[in-house]
Amino acid sequence: MAAEKSDLDNDYAGAGFGGGLESGKRPALLLVDMVMAYLDPESPLYARGEAALAQAVRLAEAARKAGVPVILTNVEYVDGKEGGMFFRKVPGLRNFMAGSPLGAFPEELTPKPGDRVLTKFYPSAFFGTALAPMLVAEGIDTLLIGGYSTSGCVRASALDALCHGFVPLVVADACADRDPRPHDGNLFDIRAKIGEVIDAEAALDVIRATSA
Repeated sequence: MAAEKSDLDNDYAGAGFGGGLESGKRPALLLVDMVMAYLDPESPLYARGEAALAQAVRLAEAARKAGVPVILTNVEYVDGKEGGMFFRKVPGLRNFMAGSPLGAFPEELTPKPGDRVLTKFYPSAFFGTALAPMLVAEGIDTLLIGGYSTSGCVRASALDALCHGFVPLVVADACADRDPRPHDGNLFDIRAKIGEVIDAEAALDVIRATSA
């Protein structure tokens, strides 16, 4: 299996994918949709995200201490029309109607004073929100990205970060998906075409470097 992966890596590298992006000088931590819908085993959207949540909590605590902005997104619909075709395509989004407990942040990741909370209606944290101009106004050049799900809103947010001129650093162990196959496949694709894939320890190094 390792040989197959190596062959695939070599194939992509030979085609010109996988160029490197360096972290900038001013990062922010973006935690995408880390809400109960993906953490409650009784939820139809449960993504086995407990381990990723633990890493996200570590990153958020370190970021706050270092003065690195912490941005959390959630999803909330009044009647679903805000989500347009996305809401039609994914009936599971009905779990995010206003007032649903599945749209709430877990206790461990309750937003703290100074955190930014953005409500979104589409996969990307950028689409239809003020995220990009807010980052520009604060001089942010790099996003450390975690959340749910890797193949959906995390990937979409990383791609839009790249397109808006921010370096996307996706924290693999702070992300989760319904199944390891889409999780791993999308991390491979992100690494090849969108941004850098790092672990929580490397993300902590980026945060500490900012503080220093």
